[in-house]
Amino acid sequence: MSQFDSATKISAGQALTAEDIAAAGLRASDDVARYALRLADDSLVLAQQLAGWISRAPELEEDIALGNISLDLLGHARSFYTYAGTAWGKSEDDLAYFRDETEYTSAHLVEVANGDFGQTIARQLLFSLYAVHLYDELQRSTDETLAVIAAKAVKEVEYHVDHAWQWTMRLGMGTEESARRMQAGLDIVWAYVEELFEDDDLIDALDGIAVRPSTLREPVMATLERAITESELTVPTTPAAVTGGRRGIHREHLGFVLAEMQVLTRKHPGATW
Repeated sequence: MSQFDSATKISAGQALTAEDIAAAGLRASDDVARYALRLADDSLVLAQQLAGWISRAPELEEDIALGNISLDLLGHARSFYTYAGTAWGKSEDDLAYFRDETEYTSAHLVEVANGDFGQTIARQLLFSLYAVHLYDELQRSTDETLAVIAAKAVKEVEYHVDHAWQWTMRLGMGTEESARRMQAGLDIVWAYVEELFEDDDLIDALDGIAVRPSTLREPVMATLERAITESELTVPTTPAAVTGGRRGIHREHLGFVLAEMQVLTRKHPGATW
């Protein structure tokens, strides 16, 4: 795709791929790149986690569903990484495969281990409801590239919300064992939801460009509580965990996720297939 075609897609608000961003010759500022990087990190880490269910899900259809959600998240990550990389002369692969754990800025929620299926669905419910509100607001960013990426992403995340919500209801209103596992999963991941709503200096510097996380807390929590109560489960009272993901301080599981994801590329840098 030519630079002209890519720029036309941006101005028309059409779906934008990583290839479009690269072809358009766009350049993000350092602060915008840092913001795009944290959005990309969230999506990539969760995509890698969900990919771990392929061939292991409780139903064949779930192998496909979780694989598709993983691919959606990977697509979001690619677009954000490509845009972030324009500020520093780096490719999406550079940012995904050749940064160490402390250089990642992912939220702790996406780093929580898959656990059993109930825990994975609980994590997915929390993140998807956060993401759908985030991208809905980001569509109105004054940064056109971020806005166009978000406009495509929000449509896909709406499906992620529906998938997680339906499974929450199915498990919560199913057998005694399924409800127990779903509740246990919610109780574990609930400790990490508050980090999603933390503001910081980067957000302050991007007024009108970034979505202020604290503004998402009320709508996200209200929807979460409705999903949980409709599923005949109990809204957790788990205390909030210590945060730090945006500052490069991570949960213990992230290192294992990155090691698995990065090992082949690091062993054979520059290889193509």
